[in-house]
Amino acid sequence: MRIALLSDIHANREAFAACLAHAESAGADRYVFLGDYVGYGADPGWAIDTVKAYVERGAVAVLGNHDAAIGVPQRMNASAEIALEWTRTRLDGSQREFLARLPLCIEEDERLYVHANAWAPHRWGYILGHTEARRSLQATARRLTFCGHVHVPQLYHIAPCAEIEAVAPVVGKVIPLPLQRRWLAVLGSVGQPRDGVPAAAYALFDTERSELLFLRVPYDVAAAAGKVRAAGLPLILSQRLESGY
Repeated sequence: MRIALLSDIHANREAFAACLAHAESAGADRYVFLGDYVGYGADPGWAIDTVKAYVERGAVAVLGNHDAAIGVPQRMNASAEIALEWTRTRLDGSQREFLARLPLCIEEDERLYVHANAWAPHRWGYILGHTEARRSLQATARRLTFCGHVHVPQLYHIAPCAEIEAVAPVVGKVIPLPLQRRWLAVLGSVGQPRDGVPAAAYALFDTERSELLFLRVPYDVAAAAGKVRAAGLPLILSQRLESGY
């Protein structure tokens, strides 16, 4: 089975649609959405409705911090708070209810799906390096953890009685995930990458071969950025799409 793993869509319709089309063409059998469907971008309703439609067909979706903030406001930077306040006025009752019912994490076979981390999913701590990666891996018995939140692709692994190590993900290169090790993959962002590459990020996991493939998908960045500006959202949010930072 090939699982498409998508995180941090952030209401970017153009990026999300491009990734879904790419995943379908790549033969994805299952879809997993790792949170933050709203915030920053100009198409929050469409993003939620699209995730909801996939979930109704058997996909998995977990809650992100921006999704949670729709119902329970959280402290964020000024641009994020402005975008969330704008987003709240664009969602209907069914879209809000869908977000409110999402779980913080889901366990499926040997895999854990969570937006931020495994040690305290509800506190939204970032995995910024080896220390946080180790803490997250120690908090779950699952061999594989897939998460987002950081907007930068990362991959960590640890073997019994060994130190945690990082692997630099190479786009388009299949990465074997040997069974004797435990793995944590941070997938990057579909809708707002922050690693200097504007192209949308997502990954494919082959369950039979235990192989992970990090991917980047070009999309109409100018259209998405233009929508953000037209909506009157903070200028930095459109600039980040264009720069990849």
